[in-house]
Formats: sequence, C-alpha cells, structure tokens
Amino acid sequence: MSRVAYFRVSTEAQSIEAQRKALGDSFDREFTDEGVSGAILAADRPGFAKLLDYIREGDTLYVYALDRLGRDALDVQATVRKLLDRGVTLDVKGLGPIGRGVGELIVAVLAQMADMERQRIKERCDSGRVAARASIEATGLTHRGKAGLGRPFAADAKAVADWRREHGASISQTMAHFGISKATVSRYCAG
Repeated sequence: MSRVAYFRVSTEAQSIEAQRKALGDSFDREFTDEGVSGAILAADRPGFAKLLDYIREGDTLYVYALDRLGRDALDVQATVRKLLDRGVTLDVKGLGPIGRGVGELIVAVLAQMADMERQRIKERCDSGRVAARASIEATGLTHRGKAGLGRPFAADAKAVADWRREHGASISQTMAHFGISKATVSRYCAG
C-alpha cells in the first residue's frame, strides 16, 4: 500500500512546490507533469501515464485539487472512476478520501463547477478581446491603452539588432545591455 502524490503545473515558469508543501512530503512515490497544459487529457500526460502504470489496488493517491486530474469535468470523472475501479483511494486536499457512491457524486459536482468556471473565464477573456479590437479600430489603442492585443515586446527588435551589429556585441553583452533573454536576442538578431 503506497502513498502516491501527483502534481501538475501548466507552464515551465510555475513550480509544483506550492502543491508539494500543501500536501506534505511523506510519499512513497511522486509523479509530476510540469509545463503540461490542463487542456491535455490526464492519461496523455507523461507523468500521469507513469502514475497509472505504477499505482495498484490499496494505494492512496494524493492530489492538491480535482482539476489536476483531467482536462474537463468528463475527463476528471473518468479518471476518478478508473482509479476507484482499480481499488485506489483518492485523497484530494480539502475533501479527504473519496470513494464510491457519495464520493463520486461530490467529484462529479465539483468537476462540473470547475468546468463552468473555466468556461466563464474563457467568455470573459473573449469579451475583453472583442472590446480591445473594437477600441484599436476606433482609437489605435486597446481599451486599456495598449498598442496591441498581445504581450508587449521585450524591446525594439530593430534597435537590438542594430546595437549588437554596431558594437560587435556578443549575445551575453546584448542581453545585459537591454535586459532581455538569450532567446529574445537570438530571435531579434536572426537573419
């Protein structure tokens, strides 16, 4: 009977440490998916696939939140059902152990609510983009005063390339001068 933990974060810039701290560290095995989008089915995530190969009847799987277990409400429910069918106990932070019957019902309701909230967030983002596009057409700036919809550029690409060429600077020197990443220097100075 193993105590197994699963952690997932969506981007490489994020860390699983907050989830690990919340759950503690007394696990026999840990499986992680770092930089793996929540839009990917749980079984298709590399770390979760390894977990499914490892976990056995009588084991307990600890997760920080239900949404770590699937792409949407249906995937979460299918994943929970698959784990319960194998005789695995699922322990979700704040919910405790989940079993058959009432536990499955709670998972279904919570997963559906999380799905609804994701949909509401998407609708708000889409609405904001529509307003920003309309404002750009009317004034040249978004409703928030930005020049475009995307993330602002780290620096002016032409200025970076010109400065590097004029000074015969290395990538490191250019990075330091403009306060930008190696990837940005390489992208701006390519060609």
